[in-house]
Amino acid sequence: MDINFSPNEARVIGCLLEKEVTTPDQYPLTLNAITTACNQKSSREPVMALTEAEVLDTIELLKSRHFVQEVTGFGSRVAKFQHRFCNTEFSTFQFSEQEKGAVCVMLLRGAQSAGEIRTRTNRLCKFADVKEAEAVLDQLAAHPKGPFVVKLPRETGKRDCRYMHLFSGEVDVENFVVAAPATASAKSTVSEERIVELEEQVATLKQDVAELRDMLESLTS
Repeated sequence: MDINFSPNEARVIGCLLEKEVTTPDQYPLTLNAITTACNQKSSREPVMALTEAEVLDTIELLKSRHFVQEVTGFGSRVAKFQHRFCNTEFSTFQFSEQEKGAVCVMLLRGAQSAGEIRTRTNRLCKFADVKEAEAVLDQLAAHPKGPFVVKLPRETGKRDCRYMHLFSGEVDVENFVVAAPATASAKSTVSEERIVELEEQVATLKQDVAELRDMLESLTS
């Protein structure tokens, strides 16, 4: 698979995939909206501080590779952009809703466990349980047109293995196998999955508030 997105390219594609589902009324996105989405402080790892110029340069690179296209119309004179990464007429990749959701989260947040994918895709798709999320990730790892993800070795002190997307090139597995602090091996009274779920609920609420604020500003401007 010859793609090899840069960190900025992966972030822009991930944002377009996410907003296409979570804010369809605002999609395709303006340059300002993409920049805001890239720099969100919630649901992003790492948090970035890209300028509009940097985002525009990234969009132009993605346009030249036919992963993004500029669209006109939609009642606005402002340029808007949409992805051609997957599930469109001209896309190489055709993913199920669950596969697309999992890929989107990994583009935005890097390596994730099946439990994290199940929780963090709650606005993008639905998984019945962690086993279903793990099955979808394994499908992506063994996809005939892929692999699209790789399963990483379980880290010391961690209960579950994580998965990482391969759209930014091959993954150096050794970089992800870092010994966890001794305190991490201590058993917690609250399951790791429940902690992730609560953190994601807070992040989702923050994101909803930010999107509502943006909508209000656009209406009053």
